[in-house]
Amino acid sequence: MSDNILEEIFIKRSQQKKKTSPLNYKERIFVLTQEKIAYYDYDPDKGKRKGLKGTVDLEKIKCVETVQPEPTGPPERAYPFQIIYDEGPLYIFAKNEDVRAEWIKKLKEMVRFNKDLMQKYHPCFWVDGTWLCCQQEVKQAMGCKVLDGFTSKPSRRRGSRKPLPPTPQEEKSARPLPPQPPEQPSRFVGMTVIAEYEYTPMTPQDLELRKDEEYTILEMTDQNWWKARDKYGKEGYIPSNYVVEAGNGLERFDWYCKNMNRSQAENLLKTENKDGGFLVRDSSKAGKYTVSLFSKGGDVAGVCRHYNICTTPQGQFYLAEKHHFSSIPDLINYHQHNAAGMVSRLKYIVSNRAQPPSTAGLGYGVWEIDPRHLTFIKELGNGQFGVVKYGKWQGQHDVAIKMIKEGCMSEDDFIEEAKIMMKLRHENLVQLYGVCTKQRPIYIVTEFLSNGCLLTYLREGLKQHPTSVQLLEMCKDVSEGMAYLESKQYIHRDLAARNCLVDGHGTVKVTDFGLSRYVLDDEYTSSAGTKFPVRWSPPEVLLYCKFSSKSDIWAYGVLMWEVYTLGRLPYERLNNTEIVEQVSRGLRLYRPQLANDKVYTIMTSCWGEKADERPTFQELAFAVQDLLYELQ
Repeated sequence: MSDNILEEIFIKRSQQKKKTSPLNYKERIFVLTQEKIAYYDYDPDKGKRKGLKGTVDLEKIKCVETVQPEPTGPPERAYPFQIIYDEGPLYIFAKNEDVRAEWIKKLKEMVRFNKDLMQKYHPCFWVDGTWLCCQQEVKQAMGCKVLDGFTSKPSRRRGSRKPLPPTPQEEKSARPLPPQPPEQPSRFVGMTVIAEYEYTPMTPQDLELRKDEEYTILEMTDQNWWKARDKYGKEGYIPSNYVVEAGNGLERFDWYCKNMNRSQAENLLKTENKDGGFLVRDSSKAGKYTVSLFSKGGDVAGVCRHYNICTTPQGQFYLAEKHHFSSIPDLINYHQHNAAGMVSRLKYIVSNRAQPPSTAGLGYGVWEIDPRHLTFIKELGNGQFGVVKYGKWQGQHDVAIKMIKEGCMSEDDFIEEAKIMMKLRHENLVQLYGVCTKQRPIYIVTEFLSNGCLLTYLREGLKQHPTSVQLLEMCKDVSEGMAYLESKQYIHRDLAARNCLVDGHGTVKVTDFGLSRYVLDDEYTSSAGTKFPVRWSPPEVLLYCKFSSKSDIWAYGVLMWEVYTLGRLPYERLNNTEIVEQVSRGLRLYRPQLANDKVYTIMTSCWGEKADERPTFQELAFAVQDLLYELQ
């Protein structure tokens, strides 16, 4: 076919067999396209492919690497490589090194923008219940070898045990600014997209979006703002997260609610209160989908049921064993007319599309905001940088405005990086919209989240006793936001429940990331009231003031503890001096009553004595996702 990029006969090792034997290895024809890898049965007599045996969507791939050959393997299995995705490792054997190198290079190029790329992998095979490289006996165990491009720096030690104040100038020279997001592949230029949301132009350079209408993409040099043309020939910039490629993906269907978790789905369905109300959301298992369905069925209050969409080995989708479909839209269409084993057929579409996502800035190229366009409505609190107020931009857009106290921040350095920080966009980060720097005090304008601080929400905002799923979803939100920051080389340095916010749907977002780097030493007091947040800090920060992504990992474990104690103060009976002494000797927080052993294991994995013993945020996000999947 003309859209095939690569096609080759490989030997494939079965992923399903518990024991490895010669029967596990079969020749398959592999075909690589822009969207997936498909492999087919192979007829050596006719030299042709037969039936489809399986597929892997490229967007689900987390790692592509070589594998060390089997110690006693035959010559035809001398050039193995692995494709890691949510189902585990797919082992493939090439005929020679050139073919293997060609496929690995092409695959790495095509998946380099995937959000779930791994930082560690297993260089040897998983054989008969054991990783040959590290002898671990858990198939989902963290990799034992760091991928090229991910390195850890040696610790810097000094004689004194007294913590030093952080030095922004030193940290700035040691760690470069995060890289600009890479340009999108040029193959997307010229594609047709459909608007998921209405967008009213904020600047003369912007283009209006009308829901469900088609637009042609002209330029993608900024990953957050694409230049487009509408059907009338008018051109301008549009927010890239407001559109979806025409004819591709579930985003064009109103029943698909991307980035919605189980608790949010239940709240939305119960609010609509329609028998047969449904939506489709991302499962907690990466790359999977769930149908959430509300049914009254004699129960006045009604109940929510959740059905995972399953996939056959041939790549077909089903909810009921006997009814398979080639696509998820076909499956939904069938079950809108037939219950087929569910408590009800899918009668009414319930959607959260009314609320558009945040844009990176308030218009293309807008990062300096005119303070005359801001209306201050009420004070939200007084944080470490100054007063925070709720307000409106141009009288209609909700914003939070931080009024920075004069003399507490290295303003020039921050203003320069604000342009880059605005390009950071993730559903679990509070979006920076812009700054007001032409007057003093300067303002930082961000997304406004109606449920406020996570710590207060845990203590006072939960209307009923939270479920285990709800608590784990909060932790998942933070881990995914931090995994994104980790990928951009940002260190938070003050991660805690007080520095996370909660939106109207219950989604948790991390805020104030990167700001502490610009706080002047003689003025810096963290939001915990000390030179740094002692109760959230690991030994290397308490003793040597060494901040890194691994110190953020420690703080995340403490944040999980805050979530599962509904906002209690860590080490509540100890003062700061006692915490420094006892944590350095091995003291760790106890298991909260609401946390089971698996949850507590994730927490304690964050509190390794040595920084390199702790997982990455990407690995933590996977671990939390797996637990959520078990609960659902």
